[in-house]
This record gives sequence, C-alpha cells and structure tokens, in this order.
Amino acid sequence: MKFNAILCGCGAMSKGWLRAVASTPSLAEAITIVGLVDLNRATAENLAKEFGLQEAVIGADLAEVIAATKADLVFDVVIPAARFGVVSTALKAGCHVLSEKPMATSLAEGAALIDLATETGKVHAIIQNRRFISGVRRMRRFVEEGAIGELTGIHCDFFLGPHFGGFREEMDNVLLLDMAIHTFDAARFVAGKTPLSVYCVEKNPVGSWYKHGASAHAVFEFSDDVVFSYRGSWCAEGKRTSWESQWRLTGSKGMLTWDGEENFEASVAGHEPGLLHGFTPIEVPGPEHDEETHGHASVIASFIEAVKTGKRPETESRDNIRSLAMVLGAIESAKSGRRIEISA
Repeated sequence: MKFNAILCGCGAMSKGWLRAVASTPSLAEAITIVGLVDLNRATAENLAKEFGLQEAVIGADLAEVIAATKADLVFDVVIPAARFGVVSTALKAGCHVLSEKPMATSLAEGAALIDLATETGKVHAIIQNRRFISGVRRMRRFVEEGAIGELTGIHCDFFLGPHFGGFREEMDNVLLLDMAIHTFDAARFVAGKTPLSVYCVEKNPVGSWYKHGASAHAVFEFSDDVVFSYRGSWCAEGKRTSWESQWRLTGSKGMLTWDGEENFEASVAGHEPGLLHGFTPIEVPGPEHDEETHGHASVIASFIEAVKTGKRPETESRDNIRSLAMVLGAIESAKSGRRIEISA
C-alpha cells in the first residue's frame, strides 16, 4: 500500500521526519510526500529543493492542500499553539495524523482530538521518537524481566545549555513543555505504570537565555508505589548530560544506571558481611526488537502499520495524553506550589 502524505510545518524539525522516510526503504516505498504546508512559502520551497520534493503542492492553507492532493496522511510538525487547528482540519478532511509532541496545549484540547479521531475513524498518534531508541527499549525489557526485582524508583538528570534561538526562547515552561515530555513519556513507558500525582518547582535561573521555565525539579508518584524524580535545566553551561538524560532505576533487589548514551551498569546485592553488602554486577540484555530502536523511523513505521491494519499504535493519542497530563500537572504544580493529582 502506498500513501500520499502532507508535511505541515516546514521548519528545522521537519527535516528529521523527511530524513527518516527517505533513508528507510520500507517507508520510502510506502510514503509519497505530495504536499508541503507552511505560512512562509519560501521555507516550504527551500525544504522541497533540499529533499527533492519539487513536485509537491505548496501552500499556506492545509485544507486547500489536502483537497488538491487527495492526501491520506498529514505529518504535523507545527508549533504547539497551532497543533489543535492543524490536527482537527486533517482529521475532518479524512486524513490520518502523526503529530509532533506535545499532542495539545491542554488536556481539554487533547481529549477533543481523541474524540475527533474516534468519530472520524482515523489514526491519531504522536511522534515520541525518544521512546524508540535502544537505551529506552533495553530499560523496559530489563524491568519487565525482573532482573532487579520489583521496580521502586526512576531518577533522571538532564542538564544541557542549547542555544536554539527562535520560538523556544520565547516559550513559557520551555523545558517542561518542549523537552521534559520526552523523559516523562520514556519513564512512564519503562515503568509500565500510571502517573498519579506530581510536585514540581520550576525556575528560570540567572543567566538563562530563555524567557521562562528553563529549569525544573519534579517528583511523580506512579501506581504501585513507584516514584519518578526529574531534575533538569536547559541553560546549564559546562559538561552536559546526554540528551536522553542520565538514568538510575532502583528495584527491590538492585539497580541499573544508564548514561543516556552507550554505558549501562546493573547490579544486585552482594554477599559481603557488615554494614554494606556490596554488589554483584549483572548483564543488561539488548533490546528485544531491533526494528523498534530507530527513532523517527520506528515511530513512523508503527503509524503506517496502524493505518494499514487498524492495530493501535504504541503512541496513539489515547495513550499519549497521559504523558501530556504529566507535563501539564508539573506546570500546574509549579504555578500553585501544590502537589497535583494527575487524572488523564
């Protein structure tokens, strides 16, 4: 089956999507980019030239481009404030939609999009690409196999200082809304638990080049007494962590650490006498399914499979709204100074 797709939002982030399609033979065979939509025509034209898409219809109005191309799919890569309108337009026009994160700017909008996808019978999923990398898949498998007993905690550190320029530097809650959602979603996936509550402190530290919220510390309660803690900053100069955060999983029998790149270490209790019993290293197996570890390409492939078969994709909006609820709960907690219950 071949699908005609429109890319809506032709900024820098869209290039990761197009590279994933072009470099993955099964996706390149299944997907034809027939339309490019952007408020700035020159931006769309430059993207078309860079990726050899000169035959694509270019326009500023998504509904008009859908009608002109008879597209099956819309890839939504617009800024968060425009997402609800884009996804609504695409679903109503009969297109399946794969969106950038966050899936909406409020839970009410997210719920409305879920209802609309159900009403129209279309697949609506979110490109949580960092869930589809080897390290996260290895942690999920490790937890499922019970190597360190029952999971009790997930603890993540994220400290970088990227100078993006552009819309991010003008966003409110920039770290929580634009980046921390990756780690929140991955933690929820690794734990296999439901987020129940959050307490968060958010700051914009001295020296920050962002308008608001470049730093956050959050503690989540998950179901089954699992705690997830997050410490992060997007204006931390100096030696950085990985973009995937540094992770420590604690269990009833041992723990695992991952540096967010290549280094995994896991151990269970040792047998030394005295106050501390030491530790015994254990192996961390690789991911169970390699095809699930290719970031954007793996998410897009999951989406295409869902469109073909009717099977729910892993990152469908009905599930992903829980990750959005974690972010919005953390923002509400930071604003109010209170612990917030998560209800999505």
